[in-house]
Amino acid sequence: MTFRPLFWPTFFTIPAVILLLALGGWQLSRLKEKTELISQFEQRSKPPALEISQISNPIEAFEFQRIGVTGKFLHQSEIYLTGRTYEGNAGFHVVTPFVTPDKIILINRGWVSEAYRKPSTRPFSLIEDEIYLEGILRLPGEKGYFVPENEPEKGFWFTLKPDQIANYLNQKDIIRNFYIDIIRTGDVITLPIAAEINIDIRNSHFNYAMTWFGLALALICVYFAFHHQNGRIQISSKSSSD
Repeated sequence: MTFRPLFWPTFFTIPAVILLLALGGWQLSRLKEKTELISQFEQRSKPPALEISQISNPIEAFEFQRIGVTGKFLHQSEIYLTGRTYEGNAGFHVVTPFVTPDKIILINRGWVSEAYRKPSTRPFSLIEDEIYLEGILRLPGEKGYFVPENEPEKGFWFTLKPDQIANYLNQKDIIRNFYIDIIRTGDVITLPIAAEINIDIRNSHFNYAMTWFGLALALICVYFAFHHQNGRIQISSKSSSD
């Protein structure tokens, strides 16, 4: 077989194929990470709730752990995470400091629409008594690449970062290395709408990896087909005679 590659098609094709294969490999590594994350969620969210006193360093070992706390909400200090949705409807997550006997912990109480963002529109949600609640321990949020920075003074919160919220509220006793997502324990839905314990973490990385690998294969096929049509690939066979 004789193969005479053209310079420019080869110049552009080789880096493109390498990039596509690298993207496919990266998606496979993300698939492994997400699978481990789902496994951790399943293992830690179902057992009986731990108390805050049972949480120790490293905090990462307790992410998604079910945790129970007793205390009172500081409704006057609640903040609102922008850009949250519930069943396709835009709204906010209500995050409220919760005073326990030892510390103050931030509680993500769940979703409300724009119409119910202000506390005055939902007085039924402003629980004043001491209560016990259970939730899932979560690590501080990490800002996505395209997510704006928090602007506390303007009331714009995009990422739940306990450290920033503690500084903004001037509350030195707020726990800064984790917060709690309240979980829904019954069939009755009330505002704010808390999360359910469903293992529904999106995991499409395998499909993404196959897409990148498929594009790489398609590009290789186009590359060799182009050369074949232009007579740059010739397959010859030797014949022998007596």
